[in-house]
Amino acid sequence: MTERKGTAKLDYLRKIELEIQDKWEKERAFEKDAPTTIGESTNKNKFFVTFPYPYMNGRLHLGHTFSLSKCEFAVGYQSLKGKKCLFPFGLHCTGMPIKACADKLKREMELYGNPPQFPDEEEEEETKEKPAASDEIIIKDKAKGKKSKAVAKSGSSTFQWDIMRSLGLNDQEISPFANAEHWLEYFPPLAVKDLKKMGVKVDWRRSFITTDVNPFYDSFVRWHFLTLKERKKIKFGKRYTIFSPKDGQPCMDHDRQTGEGVGPQEYTLIKMKIVEPYTGGAVSCKSIFLVAATLRPETMFGQTNCWVRPDMKYVAFETTSGDVFISTSRSARNMSYQGFTKENGVVPVVMEILGQVRLLLPVTPENPIFFSF
Repeated sequence: MTERKGTAKLDYLRKIELEIQDKWEKERAFEKDAPTTIGESTNKNKFFVTFPYPYMNGRLHLGHTFSLSKCEFAVGYQSLKGKKCLFPFGLHCTGMPIKACADKLKREMELYGNPPQFPDEEEEEETKEKPAASDEIIIKDKAKGKKSKAVAKSGSSTFQWDIMRSLGLNDQEISPFANAEHWLEYFPPLAVKDLKKMGVKVDWRRSFITTDVNPFYDSFVRWHFLTLKERKKIKFGKRYTIFSPKDGQPCMDHDRQTGEGVGPQEYTLIKMKIVEPYTGGAVSCKSIFLVAATLRPETMFGQTNCWVRPDMKYVAFETTSGDVFISTSRSARNMSYQGFTKENGVVPVVMEILGQVRLLLPVTPENPIFFSF
């Protein structure tokens, strides 16, 4: 075994580094105030740089250091040229990843206790439900990698609690992270501490976190959007996207616990009107349609029958037009978020029907309409 060389040279260089960083701190070397004279405010004498806010669901890593070094070197070079250089630093806390991790911890404690006692891997595999035959097709974006960013960070850990342990936290320290705001209090100071050790030339008076916990940054973002709206540069509208009913908002790719790369899928909705006379109690005076979705509408010409699963429970619900659609509960829920019902996300169920009740009903196909879910 080769004997390790001494670290005297490294220790000496490290000592110099710490002394200089301490001097920078005392002399406020990187704090830059607004110009006080006209000459100072010319673009030739100023240099500004910023770095995309790193997300605060964990410690900073080598990738941040690599990317950050470009800003750091640029500021150092321009500073040596005599320019007044400003380098603020933001820490990203908005979006769904932190909330999703906090919610996952909360569920794990509800299911398995605090600290949780997780089932063995074999037991876990046995308890996992197999996907039902009626589950919708999940469309993956082929441009996305097979391993999500979240999975790459967490390794093979299945539970959020284990991921937190991998960050060096003990069981007593983990439970407060079930509150999303705790993430905002815990990780940003550690990020600042690490960046100061790196010696980045940041004016730390101008450091901030996002979210409405920071009223100054929140009002800054609000001002941007209100100003753009007043100038008719932006407007509110709808578009097809992945939506989280639980959180009541769109759920972008890196915001999800699972399902990265999944995109909206366009289906054609086939309406088949039930021919009168029919009985249905509360729905007897309405136009009633059996509703089926297909990815291949061109195959529907010349349709002669509609297959119904006899042991499945379907729902009849009222649409905005006053008609009644009969579909699965899952399809009804998806349609309720796309303008098919009077209240967004609410399915006005008229009645539940077992599939066998609908067998042998005469139907007539109407013009198909298009929608996505």
